[in-house]
Amino acid sequence: MEFMHSKFIKKFIKYLKEYFLFNSINKFFNYFILSFIFVFCFHIFRWLIFESKWPVISSNLSLFAFGNFPNDQQWRPFLWIISLLLVTFLTILSEKWKIIRETLGILWLSTVPLGMLLLYGGVGLTPILSRNLGGLTLTIFLTLCSLLLALPLGIILAFCRQCSFIVIKKLSAIYIDSMRSIPLITVLFFGQLLIPLFLPFGIEIDRVWRAIFAFTMFVSAYIAEDIRGGLQSIPYSQIEAAKSLGFNQFQIIRFILVPQSLHIALPCLTNQSIGLFQNTSLMSIFGLLELLGIGRSILANPKFIGQYIEVYIWLAFVYWLVCTIMALIARNLEKGLKVMQ
Repeated sequence: MEFMHSKFIKKFIKYLKEYFLFNSINKFFNYFILSFIFVFCFHIFRWLIFESKWPVISSNLSLFAFGNFPNDQQWRPFLWIISLLLVTFLTILSEKWKIIRETLGILWLSTVPLGMLLLYGGVGLTPILSRNLGGLTLTIFLTLCSLLLALPLGIILAFCRQCSFIVIKKLSAIYIDSMRSIPLITVLFFGQLLIPLFLPFGIEIDRVWRAIFAFTMFVSAYIAEDIRGGLQSIPYSQIEAAKSLGFNQFQIIRFILVPQSLHIALPCLTNQSIGLFQNTSLMSIFGLLELLGIGRSILANPKFIGQYIEVYIWLAFVYWLVCTIMALIARNLEKGLKVMQ
């Protein structure tokens, strides 16, 4: 009887330890973490509302958006950004409307010549030098042009690496492996400093397009590997079925291999796009006043010296907003591709 009583007491103590003491410790840590978060958020909001100096942002919004673009011509980059937002909105709605899905490629491709016309001038518009481009406009222009050039080049490199011709296969492999083993900053230095040395006398490419060329060469190598991974995941039985239906090699590539490989590689391509948008900040080293370069130039103004936190919080918010929009575009494109299948 005494043995049973001691056994009951041990079980009761074990029960208290497992359910009451353990839960008490959990509650303590939960309350501690919540209290820490509350105090941290309280200090952040207090600083944001009462202590921060946001005129450094509000008085320089046009600089952040358009750089040194002439004031009387700033409607041109504004119109281009509005057109991009409109195409983005249509892309998000493309899952529901088939007619929009069929014209998305043309719409995105048309944004590049439209941007070149509005930003550089011509056809009745005042010509603008590339050194006047800057801010968010330049960042988006670098990203969009580089992506639209790197994507087809990456697809070609991916097919070349799987080509049956040894010379083509080896050359594409050497190019891809070389670009992936070189830091991006080195490629940008090559584009900005060495390309002019190889051009014939009298021919000059402005810094913006030299940067686009360097980004295109670098990103295309990574896109090629993403596409190659998508190609390798396509069963060979689909190619055999297409051949039995009378498809030639070009039709197999166009209707079977490219759409499916793009669908499979879309998450990786989204990461490449977001990474490219963020890596454009390196161009501030070469004197191009993109978004981060504008922020640094504003901080160099004696009027705003020391207001680093406000500027970098604003830049972080803008980068976060644009990257989130890019992720939403990719997500809706993926859904649209599933609907098409």
